Amino acid sequence: MKLIMRSEFDNLRLNEQYSYETDSNGDKQIVKIYCDDILIAKRVKHKKSIRYFGVADYERYMTEE
Repeated sequence: MKLIMRSEFDNLRLNEQYSYETDSNGDKQIVKIYCDDILIAKRVKHKKSIRYFGVADYERYMTEE
């Protein structure tokens, strides 16, 4: 997975065709986005740091804005 921008992550998260799940463990929170049970993106929030990751070809899952 590689780093992506927040707007790209939000584009994937707001798409109704994809599902997402949240997992919290202490100071760490992870949001994973799936397309047909395939992980396409995730957000990792650890204390005050937030990072967004996408699979190598995440652009093909994005919608036009």
